[in-house]
Amino acid sequence: MRILGINLNDNQRIEMALTAVFGIGRSRAHTILDKASIDYSRKAKDLSVEEENTIRTQVEAFKLEADLKREIGTNIKRLKDIKSYRGTRHAKKLPVRGQRTKSNARTLKGVKKTMGSGKKKETKK
Repeated sequence: MRILGINLNDNQRIEMALTAVFGIGRSRAHTILDKASIDYSRKAKDLSVEEENTIRTQVEAFKLEADLKREIGTNIKRLKDIKSYRGTRHAKKLPVRGQRTKSNARTLKGVKKTMGSGKKKETKK
């Protein structure tokens, strides 16, 4: 099954296969399947063509994939342009939502780099 240019895994349950699309999590997959009246435990390969089409029409109602990524990018760019606190945190690649940075935040800050004492080593002559 293919939705928005993404191949869904045929061997997964349809509720988990839909989460491969950017912007669809488990709760949104549940609402899509509820509106299409399809059981969550069915496999993607077991769906009929009509059921696939109803899922596609339900998915088209949401902003997903490239459109959603573009909207998120423009929101972050706007925050940077107005020089808000959150925008400067995004620009500095630091946590935005108030997390501590002294001991954690390795996901954004990257690998820990230990600093030297500040003195240059003397070379022997």
